[in-house]
Amino acid sequence: MKKIIYGILIFSILSCKKEEIKEYVLFSGNIKNSTANDLIIMSSNSTFRDTIKISANGTFKDTLKIDNGTHLISYGKLFTRIYFEQGTSFEVNFDANNFRETLTFLGENPHENNYLLQKQEKQSELIGKRNDFYALNEDEFKTKSKIIEETLLREINKNKTVSEAFKELEKKNIKYEHLNRLSSYEKSHAYTTKNPDFKVSSEFLQEIKDINYFNGEDFLFSNNYKRLVDKYVESKTKELIENNSEAEDIVKLKVIAEIPNEVIKNNLLYKEAKYGITYTYDLEAYYTIFNNASSNPIYKSEITENYKKLIKVAKGKPSPLFENYENYNGETTSFNDLKGKYLYIDVWATWCGPCKIEIPHLKKIEKLYHNKNIEFVSISIDKQSDKLKWKKMVEKEQLGGVQLLADKDWDSQFVKDYLIKGIPRFILIDPQGNIITANAPRPSENSLIDLFNELAI
Repeated sequence: MKKIIYGILIFSILSCKKEEIKEYVLFSGNIKNSTANDLIIMSSNSTFRDTIKISANGTFKDTLKIDNGTHLISYGKLFTRIYFEQGTSFEVNFDANNFRETLTFLGENPHENNYLLQKQEKQSELIGKRNDFYALNEDEFKTKSKIIEETLLREINKNKTVSEAFKELEKKNIKYEHLNRLSSYEKSHAYTTKNPDFKVSSEFLQEIKDINYFNGEDFLFSNNYKRLVDKYVESKTKELIENNSEAEDIVKLKVIAEIPNEVIKNNLLYKEAKYGITYTYDLEAYYTIFNNASSNPIYKSEITENYKKLIKVAKGKPSPLFENYENYNGETTSFNDLKGKYLYIDVWATWCGPCKIEIPHLKKIEKLYHNKNIEFVSISIDKQSDKLKWKKMVEKEQLGGVQLLADKDWDSQFVKDYLIKGIPRFILIDPQGNIITANAPRPSENSLIDLFNELAI
């Protein structure tokens, strides 16, 4: 009798044990005619990125701790969006020489991704040429966009293969697509019709005014909803800046911090702070806002680590050093060789568009401050294998100052010490080698001359 009771007890304990929730996806596949070494997966809001190595025979396999929703997959110059669902395993196969026609999905949830491929084709067919679509007048555009929405809603409603949960979320996503098209119309129409002064009528965006911007489930599922939320944040920030003397990045972070939904707030705070904290002019205020508002321990840990690194390159701190960087003349230059003057350091690369835009402005500033107590130093983070390309650009653009090539591009210690995640980046150092600002104004900004005048350079 006791054995029976014990058996029932053990069975009860085992049967009442909470089912394990798998917060990961088993992702694999095979690429024919593979040439690239990596497959990259990115979330649309930059909170997730993973690089999967591809074997010599074109196969790959990885376990992804990833949110439910659609993520961007890129392979070389090929890319598509794939729907991931936690707790599933599935594979993606394609021929790199014939991507769209050979892309197939197998595994536990192929139907949702097959639907998305078919939907993309249908949507492209309905929209036609993008420029022609956005060149339509307001009424024609809204009517056509509504027809596209209704057509796609009929398609998803009659689909018998996707899950009901996916179907309900996708129906809302299709509506968000329509609203996103409306919100993009003004700028796109102005561009395609070459009418920069074009403004939509007050009634055109009436539908958008009813959006609930604080739905976490929709945010994770729908990239269109994410874009609408981003536009809401931008609009709210712009509105507050008009009557606020604070810097735009601080105001924007405060707007995000006020979002009542934790999922959206944490995602947007991280997305903004991941790069924003490296550019802000008020590190303490920026970090305090983020830290008080974020409740995601993983995001908080990463941004806190960045904050600790940035404290070391705050105003007044000794600058990190670089040693024996190759200069344009084929010799080497170290940081300590340049002490004794103010240093205006430009971190750039030959492939960087915004860097090239600054070149004529930098040359003008260099000419203006020639023979003054300041040295202009340009550090390229081109790869060592692109040394010739770097030298050719220096020669072609007749770049002045001290031209250097970093030893390990993005992995150069000097670049990592300053936590540089985007270029161009400008740094101003005093004659003793101490940091004046790790985020100096660009040559194209009038505030740079104001700063130089303030320092009596």
